[in-house]
Amino acid sequence: MSKTVQMLKNYVPYNEQEKTDIEQIIEAEEKLGQILTRDNRFCHLCGSAFVINKTHDKVLAIYHNIFDSWTFPGGHADGDDDMLYVAKKELEEETSLKSFKLLSEDPIAVDSIDIAAHFKRGKFVSAHLHMNVTYLFEADEEQTLQIKADENQNVGWLGLDELVEKSTEPHMVVIFKKIIERIRTNKF
Repeated sequence: MSKTVQMLKNYVPYNEQEKTDIEQIIEAEEKLGQILTRDNRFCHLCGSAFVINKTHDKVLAIYHNIFDSWTFPGGHADGDDDMLYVAKKELEEETSLKSFKLLSEDPIAVDSIDIAAHFKRGKFVSAHLHMNVTYLFEADEEQTLQIKADENQNVGWLGLDELVEKSTEPHMVVIFKKIIERIRTNKF
């Protein structure tokens, strides 16, 4: 059993959606085996970072090339079994943010995210699930940011509601709203 699945067995889901998605992740590992790499073309684990500013009214967002939408930094586990580490690594790679503080050891969200079929680096990628574990961080919004041209075309701070408004992915809007609700009610 992966370290991530073990952690999820002890995680208290925020709502029914998280409970169901965690059950799906556990079942995927039990029935399909390896979910830590993209060798599993049906579903694989990913780690993401939801970064808020010090006044908790803005979020650090990237404009993702493939999804053509504003979203949070994150990426594939690629064999790593520590989604917090993956979230931090992806945050640094996709934004160049160097200084940030983890606000909770527990995830702020756990979601099975539908990924539509697409092309990546000239290769076709079939539709699949990203079994995503998102962590909440805080950072100073005055830090220098840089895009990672092969993954995103913009990076910047958006108001929490602005992220919801600017997202072109309805399934991600549901996730953003859940995280924002948790932030605003301090349920993390």
